[in-house]
This record gives sequence, C-alpha cells and structure tokens, in this order.
Amino acid sequence: MAGFTDIGASPFLDGFALRDFRPDDGPRIRFAIAGQGKPLLLLHGHPQTHVTWRKVAPALARDFTVIAPDLRGYGDSEKPGGGPAHIAYSKREMARDPLALMTALGHPRFAVAGHDRGGRVAHRLALDHPDAVARMALLDIAPTATMYARTDKAFATRYFWWFFLIQPFPLPETMIGADPAFFLRRHIEGQTRVPGATEPAAFEEYLRCYMDPATRHAICEDYRAAAGVDLEHDASDADTRIRAPVHALWGAQGTVGQLYDVLATWREKAVTVTGRALDCGHTLQEERPEALLEEFRRFFGA
Repeated sequence: MAGFTDIGASPFLDGFALRDFRPDDGPRIRFAIAGQGKPLLLLHGHPQTHVTWRKVAPALARDFTVIAPDLRGYGDSEKPGGGPAHIAYSKREMARDPLALMTALGHPRFAVAGHDRGGRVAHRLALDHPDAVARMALLDIAPTATMYARTDKAFATRYFWWFFLIQPFPLPETMIGADPAFFLRRHIEGQTRVPGATEPAAFEEYLRCYMDPATRHAICEDYRAAAGVDLEHDASDADTRIRAPVHALWGAQGTVGQLYDVLATWREKAVTVTGRALDCGHTLQEERPEALLEEFRRFFGA
C-alpha cells in the first residue's frame, strides 16, 4: 500500500523535511519538501541529487510548496533493475515516479523545473501527462533526439559520457568503479565555470551516493535508455507538441549554449517557449542561484 515515511530534517536544504514515498507500483522515492503555496517540482540531473537545489529551494519555499525528489536510481531513492531494453530507466518510466508522488501529495497539477537528466524526465512528463504540468522550466538541455541527431566531433568530445555510459554492462561500471571520486570530480569540474559553485560538503554528498555500485549502474542504465528506448518513444510522438509554457535557461559558457540554438530546438517541440542564457556553465542552480531565482519567480508567478 502506498505511503510516506518521515526521515528527518534535511542537512542541505534549510527548512526542508526528508521523506520517503512508497507507491503501490514503483520504486521508493526519497524527497525533500517545504513551503506553502502553488506546488513546484524540482528534478535534478546527473551526477547530482536533490541536494543540487540547496541554494534556491529555501527561497522558493517562501512562495511555493517545493518538492525535490531524488530520481529513481539516484541519491537515496531505490534503484530498480533496468530490465529489457533498459526500460525501467526510460524517461517514460522515470516520469511516472514524480507524477505518482505529486498526486499522492494532493497536487494533480503542478509546475516543474528540471536540470539535465531531470529536464529530460520533465519533457517526457509533459508529453505523457499534459494535464498534470502547468508550466515547465528546462535547465541547460536541448531535446535528447535533437542532440543525438546533430552529433558532431565537438559534441562527442565535450559530452563524451553520452557515448561512454551507454556501452554494454559492465564496461563503464567497471572503469568508473576503479576511481569514482576522480570520475565524479572531473565530470563536475569539467562542466562548471564558476569556481567553488559545488562546495566541498555538496561534493562529498554527491560522492557518497556515487560510491554505491547500484547508483553507478542505474546511471548507466539511464543513459542507455536515452540512446535507445527513449529515442523510440520520441520518434513515435515526434509531431506532439508540449502544451505547457516552457522556459528554457542555459549557461552561456556551457556546451549546450555554445553548440545549439536552445530556443529554436525547443520551439520545435513546444507551443510556447521563452528563455535566455545565464553567465555560467552547466549547473545554473549552483553557479548562478540568484539569477535563477529571479527567472523562476517571474516564470512560475511567485
């Protein structure tokens, strides 16, 4: 039977409580929650957890009911097996977790912001469950199918993990497992353009989760699904446009902003698209939190 378990106060998101959600059908999801007002779902990316929202979530909770889960396979959420074709980590399946969580919390319709992998989950959520998504902010991504279709040497070099993590088990898992701290640090530092944006305590928390072999395997399954079954799902509804207003934000110094016309890519996928670049790298919520807060308040209607 679906239910909630209280874990305690969040050590990273000031004023937030940590809880576990166990749905009737699906993995256990760890999430942080605080605030009052309209519901706002925050979805993190790789290699972070919900802790990536620590610089913006407490301020947002003054105006919104903020819910920040760990995606399945990440952080302290459950890590199911990938199954045939890595289907358990398709964005269609991953999107069902936050939908079930928000519904169980009494929020059948909500706003969502997704960074990196979380943005891809949000994209699928808006396509599969359009009545649930009121507004959607997407942070530093172009559509998955677009990025794979337009792959060139520059993209493959800068985002090498898109092609490394999808290799068959156990190649990437074994290689990363030889020195997870080195891989994680190089990954984060390679995408960040604001020194110190990921402070030591946050890095150690990400590393704690990354040290779990089940987490590393789940991450690979996430990327394997993105290069396979997710592309099949994208192709099957290529003519479907996102109905919810989309606000795309990206780092002016990051790979996505330098290689793609971000607004143009999302205008191919959604009816209404706004957005702009922030002066940072990939992780806007850690590198430029005040600027991101201003964008969120304006777009989500604080």
